Amino acid sequence: MNISMYNASIPVMIKSLGNLEAILDKAIAHAAARKIDDSAFVEARLFPDMFTFARQIRIATDMSKGAGARLAGIDIPKFEDNEKTLPELKARVRKAIDFLKTLTAAQIDGTEDKAITLTAGSNTFNFKGLDYLNSWVLPNFYFHVATAYNLLRHGGVEIGKMDFLGKVQ
Repeated sequence: MNISMYNASIPVMIKSLGNLEAILDKAIAHAAARKIDDSAFVEARLFPDMFTFARQIRIATDMSKGAGARLAGIDIPKFEDNEKTLPELKARVRKAIDFLKTLTAAQIDGTEDKAITLTAGSNTFNFKGLDYLNSWVLPNFYFHVATAYNLLRHGGVEIGKMDFLGKVQ
């Protein structure tokens, strides 16, 4: 049995972003119950040279919408990168989910050999679609979602592995 490019990407990212959205709900409730200013979470990082929580969310959503758009051959939606609160970050996650839900298997399947070129910093990467998905998108996406989860957990939000995984089917 073969797995399609669509099934290996879009539903997987939608599910993880949905789990992240639920985790953000818990963070919002945690901050409100303990009267913690949102900025304590939004600006959180584990080490001074690390990206903030907000940046982790931005990269995870950028990775997902960029992957979907590049594979589908459409323009990548632009987000402002100006979120300053947990609800604003949650809204960003929702926007990414809503975009991914517009993509169809017909747009993504068959892109295994599609040429994908992207620039990250001063580096230019040239991929075939399947390598782009497996060696760039999914590892980066999960890294930033997991880091966001870890920052909230470190900040005392009562979340666990099943929050990260979501409903297991």
